[in-house]
Amino acid sequence: MSSNRARRIAKELAEIQNDRLSQITAEPAGAGDDLTHLRGSFPGPPDTPYESGTYNVDIKIPSDYPFRPPVMRFETKIWHPNVSSVTGAICLDTLSTQWSPVLTIKSALISLQSLLSTPEPKDPQDHEVASMLIRNPSEFAHVAREWAVKYAGAPKREIAEGSGGATAESLRKKSQDAKANEAKVALAAYHGYNKDLVDRFIAMGFDVEAVVSSFEYVGIDRNGGEDYELEEAYMGDITARLFGEA
Repeated sequence: MSSNRARRIAKELAEIQNDRLSQITAEPAGAGDDLTHLRGSFPGPPDTPYESGTYNVDIKIPSDYPFRPPVMRFETKIWHPNVSSVTGAICLDTLSTQWSPVLTIKSALISLQSLLSTPEPKDPQDHEVASMLIRNPSEFAHVAREWAVKYAGAPKREIAEGSGGATAESLRKKSQDAKANEAKVALAAYHGYNKDLVDRFIAMGFDVEAVVSSFEYVGIDRNGGEDYELEEAYMGDITARLFGEA
């Protein structure tokens, strides 16, 4: 494993471990210290059939991470239209076409957790589950809760009234809100700098936090959030900072 990739993964795992509030976990899957195979987990979100369950996710890190997304699969069986009820395979844009090197293992797990709140039956991984959700949302919620109790350790009780009365419109609104929030959180990491400007350094293998920190240390002008070409002297100062030479 390249030192840059190993260093980034180790840093991401340390940040997850230090964040006790989110209840998201990720660690090497085996007994050793192999950072290319991880196991993550997160709690089922409130006001959903998955509430109070614990969902484990198998995570494989590709050789060209972070330029390609981690490969994730639910180990915990779950009744959800965007997750295979048989294999745990996931249909989620964040783990495919919408992946960006600025995203992390933690943000991917948060996106999975958000997916449980905002199922998208019109873009399903499991057509049987999607059909049930569209045809009879209450029946879907009941079965999803039964699976949460059986496989995810959720307490045996009926879900809140609001969880089972989902409609196509409410699901669409929830999905739009969740995606808007994800985009807002991702953009906040740029601290007002233009995304394309920062991403040119991220393409070199650095994470967004390190690039933004270097910009601020060197005193790069935010230019009102607009993109522009940096002077050569500034480029040298930024790269030196990123490589720990300044």
